[in-house]
Amino acid sequence: MTEAAIGIAVFLEDRTSWDRATAMFRARVPAYLYVTADGALPKGIGSIDTRTEIINYWQGQSTFADGLSQETCRDFTHTGYGISAISHIAETTRIQGADVYPEIADRLRHALGFHSRYQLGEGVPSWLCGGRLTLGLGPVTEVGYNALHNRMGIAMSNTQRLTEQSRPAGSNNLFVAWETLTHADNPA
Repeated sequence: MTEAAIGIAVFLEDRTSWDRATAMFRARVPAYLYVTADGALPKGIGSIDTRTEIINYWQGQSTFADGLSQETCRDFTHTGYGISAISHIAETTRIQGADVYPEIADRLRHALGFHSRYQLGEGVPSWLCGGRLTLGLGPVTEVGYNALHNRMGIAMSNTQRLTEQSRPAGSNNLFVAWETLTHADNPA
């Protein structure tokens, strides 16, 4: 939704829509990707702000670690959609001269690394989603990996391994398609 809103704002050259979409993005990303700097709980969104509400919103997950997504315990496919959309929005803001990568780099780095680790086959600890994950991250790492690793110089060993193993990244038949062609090792 936010990715579409950003794209529409750019297409229409509508500053008010752009401001509204970027504000929505800035509020939503911390409520979607957890980092320990947030405190004991992820950031709330809207009226979801009590411990019980947040845990319910996070699919019953009550232990939080750097990079965990609000949808990790749902499945990695939907988590991948969110991570991909975050990367796409960050790319759009960069191209438009309002780069949000510095604001979200730590969250995105942790999210990519966390999910890559399990997608690569690391055993799932019992505290995470009851010890069971539904994998299927999809071809979603290329854009964020390129920006964070190649442009910003951030080491990302698990994400690098998964990204390189997945090349050439194909399509998820929705909104992620052939990003190896546009982003692999692209410093620009």
